[in-house]
Amino acid sequence: MALTGTYLRTLDEKRRLAVPKRVKDDFAEENLESLIVAPGTEKSLVVYSPKSFDQYAARLSGAPEHQRYMRLFYSSAERLEFDSQSRIRIPDRLADYAGLKRDVYLLGVQDHAELWDKEAWEAFINTHSPEFDQLALKAMS
Repeated sequence: MALTGTYLRTLDEKRRLAVPKRVKDDFAEENLESLIVAPGTEKSLVVYSPKSFDQYAARLSGAPEHQRYMRLFYSSAERLEFDSQSRIRIPDRLADYAGLKRDVYLLGVQDHAELWDKEAWEAFINTHSPEFDQLALKAMS
């Protein structure tokens, strides 16, 4: 099932993120114990299940023109274990990369989730929502 939805969350003082049960379920992985978090585009973080991360890695493999991107991406990716309350702790360097403050959005984006600082996501929405119809036409063609 494709990951969907927008979830406003709050990082605690230790930068722990409570992952909603629906998001965990939508990853459709039995006994999901961890997620992989890595830098995304536009100062976001991408969040994959181990299985979806492996599928993404398979799409990237063997393309020498992607070597610099792969070095940056994989060296920054972190496997984060869930605690007993279904939280993951976002490492400082990743939180700093994405400019995460206290309030964040966790977004479902087909095969992965994205984590955005609240202000950055709201700016993205305000900028790109007027283009929705044009973007939809491009995506469907």
